[in-house]
Amino acid sequence: MSTAQQLNTQFGITGQLGFREDTSGLIVAEINNTQATASLCLQGAHLMSWQPKSQATPAIWLSRDAKLAVGKSIRGGVPVCWPWFGAHATEPGFPAHGYARTTPWQVIESGSEPDGETRLTLRLLANEKTRAQWPHPCTLELIVSIGETLRMELITENTGSSDFVIGEALHTYFRIGDIGAARVSGLQDCEYWDKVGGSELKKQQGAINFSSETDRVYINTAAECVIEDDQLKRRIRIAKSGSLSTVVWTPWTAKADKMGDLGQPDGWREMVCVESANAFDNTVRVAAGTSHTLIVEYRTESV
Repeated sequence: MSTAQQLNTQFGITGQLGFREDTSGLIVAEINNTQATASLCLQGAHLMSWQPKSQATPAIWLSRDAKLAVGKSIRGGVPVCWPWFGAHATEPGFPAHGYARTTPWQVIESGSEPDGETRLTLRLLANEKTRAQWPHPCTLELIVSIGETLRMELITENTGSSDFVIGEALHTYFRIGDIGAARVSGLQDCEYWDKVGGSELKKQQGAINFSSETDRVYINTAAECVIEDDQLKRRIRIAKSGSLSTVVWTPWTAKADKMGDLGQPDGWREMVCVESANAFDNTVRVAAGTSHTLIVEYRTESV
């Protein structure tokens, strides 16, 4: 793996993009351009923060108790769930949500756009352990464009001679004022699997409001979603392509207490997950020699 110094020499952009080594030994990319600030851990290609300079509050939530550690996922930000979502279908010993979020990625390109956005492209590094869990020849890349809008492209290329099926998600934690004063619109009339208290297929009526634990996988929807935040007086717009599932999650008090890393005692109230995914009914078959791309774009609006 390259050192932070080597990465700065090869990919650093003066006044925009630099790399540093965290006390954990992991390397973090730091972005500060005319439009936004952001940080990304190369383990997991895990975006940890993003704050447009037009906003007084970050748009992406990172737990106060988040820790960087080799081989461990980070609580908050944008974990990359791949090549399966949730538990593995047949191997209970395999990690939930796949291995991409805890495996090193390699920077392969960086650049600055004419409008001032910063672009970073990373590729997942396969190893003996990952090949044992996923024996299919393929490459996985993530292109992150950071500016007033945050755009993320997750590209799966099947380089083998056989088709394979993936589940995936950009498991984004959004910063809100308070979960009781926020709602998610855009999924009216969509069917969803309700994962709280069993898995039951239901239909969404109106906007999603929160008053208890919520864990839902909305299926067969490519709709744009909007997080409407009365306390911070803003909207976060979530547009996507190449994704037919949307996951909405908040743990609420009992589950947050059990998890223990959500910024106790009430850090969980300042976040909601709205994940652009292909899960459950919407897993994706990637034919040999082809690729699949999941794209999300996040944009904030003050109201």
